[in-house]
Amino acid sequence: MDEVVMPDRFAAPRIVGAVALAYAMSMFSQNMLFGISGAPDYSDSIGLVLTYHAENRGVLAVAFGLEAVNMCLLLLLVTGLNGLVRRSGRAGADWSRLAVVGGATLSALFALTVATHIAVVLAADGLTEPTPAFELMWHFHAAVFALALPALGVTFIGAALAAYTGGFTRTWQRLLGVTGGSLLLLAGLGNIAIADGSPLVLLGVLGLFMWLVWVAATGLRLVRM
Repeated sequence: MDEVVMPDRFAAPRIVGAVALAYAMSMFSQNMLFGISGAPDYSDSIGLVLTYHAENRGVLAVAFGLEAVNMCLLLLLVTGLNGLVRRSGRAGADWSRLAVVGGATLSALFALTVATHIAVVLAADGLTEPTPAFELMWHFHAAVFALALPALGVTFIGAALAAYTGGFTRTWQRLLGVTGGSLLLLAGLGNIAIADGSPLVLLGVLGLFMWLVWVAATGLRLVRM
């Protein structure tokens, strides 16, 4: 009789942890590209927006390419976390399912955010001054990003509570998740203000930073299990 090989129950957390670390690194690299290239804020003049996108097409192409990687890694992360929590036999399955639904919604909204951003880059090619269509596309991009913030908040809270309840993270990571997720939800309530250049977007940026910290810390903890 052939020997039945049982899966290593210690391998799954390490795999999910590796996915989390890869996702954190990819997100960090993408945001670094935006920062180093001097990406404009939503409060900047439309003329500055046009100049930036006309002069940084190559850098933006790399940043947009990373979004495809981010999307895949995010879906793998929330799905893998859901599997870990369910196999642990502990509470938290409902939170992990919420994280999966939130992650799927977030992936779709981030994809649309990047798609509208690509349209802005293409529209900037050859323009010497902003047109109403160009400005409209920029505001459309900002509006989709603002709507993505509460989706990230739901994903963050669901993942943080699921991982903690399942016994995979510490108390401070749960607190980080609830706090960061709440900031993202609050920022999402002011979506029209954010799309119009309000500094309320800083709440979302802070929440996004806390999300990356949580993902990296959780990834390190899982790979050490």
